[in-house]
Amino acid sequence: MNDFQATADRVEIEALRGEFTDAAMMRDRPRLASLFTPDGALRMPNIPVELVGREEIRAGGERLQSQWDFFVQTTHPGTILLDGDTATGRAYIQELARTLDGRQGLNYAVYHDRYQRTAEGWKFTERVYEVRYLDTSPLAGTAPRVEQGSGANRTDATTSPAPAPAPATSFADPAPAERLERAATALRAGGFATEILDDAAAARARINELVPEGASVLTGASETLRLSGIDEDINTGGRYDAIRPRVLAIDRATGADEIRKLVAGPDFVVNSVVAVTETGSLVLASGSGSQLPANAGGAANAVWIVGAQKVVPDLNTALRRVEEYALPLENARAQAVYGMPSAVNRLLILNAETRPGCGTVLLLREAIGY
Repeated sequence: MNDFQATADRVEIEALRGEFTDAAMMRDRPRLASLFTPDGALRMPNIPVELVGREEIRAGGERLQSQWDFFVQTTHPGTILLDGDTATGRAYIQELARTLDGRQGLNYAVYHDRYQRTAEGWKFTERVYEVRYLDTSPLAGTAPRVEQGSGANRTDATTSPAPAPAPATSFADPAPAERLERAATALRAGGFATEILDDAAAARARINELVPEGASVLTGASETLRLSGIDEDINTGGRYDAIRPRVLAIDRATGADEIRKLVAGPDFVVNSVVAVTETGSLVLASGSGSQLPANAGGAANAVWIVGAQKVVPDLNTALRRVEEYALPLENARAQAVYGMPSAVNRLLILNAETRPGCGTVLLLREAIGY
């Protein structure tokens, strides 16, 4: 290889690394994924994340960026070792970031790279991200407010930055025992049967005691139920008349009325909530609203399993939790599973149970779901 070609290769690889940072900063995940070979890999063991192939890199990046309040990445040149049509190298990274749930910090990291010459130019075959220093002290700065109607990248320089206030504690952190007790006391005062349990395993066992065999049961589309195994117990265990598998078997175009009737009035609805307040309210959010009638009183009985991180002081904070924390995470899940975004199109707030004993809240001491 002559000196000119080697210089040209180095310039192109350095441009590739710069393009990666620009795509990340501009939140252009399709462009970022295109910088990899079709079977390229982006590995971040510290997070941990491992994405292989352009589609995984695109979708995984969108899930990560949906959690950002702001993110700033600076890349500093490192080594490039050429070997014909392949090369290896390192790039040095400084990042500032804050997520919508209040996590934040400054870090310095290294990308350990492998590159491949292709018909489209040099591409990454692998980037491995290694954090060398992490400082999670609160960041003093803020992201300037985007001026409405002026394009995604223009900011309003005439006003002070006004980000959404960060919660005093993260919306992902489990509430301490005294806050769980306050919420439980308020819920009981409102007519909800309320129990405080250690963890999801205890809730899973309690469901078997609360819901009699053979009952018709509708489960909500809940990460809490999925992660705890309760969804699987109800919908595939054979113990209950599970509504959701029946609904999924019905043609949406011809069976809309049948679906509506099935989900509106089961014997039991088992679900989670987005937030529970220390003043005794339960908050549920939905894109379609299909599961809300059963939760609102259409079901003869309801059981809600609630992770400790969902306990908030009041209704205003609960609504913030819906928009700032749960929606971005659910949006990422919906994009990955259904290929379409989520939205808070329906909101249900339960302030009391008018049929005492028919609504049960299982408050967990551990965090689960979102």
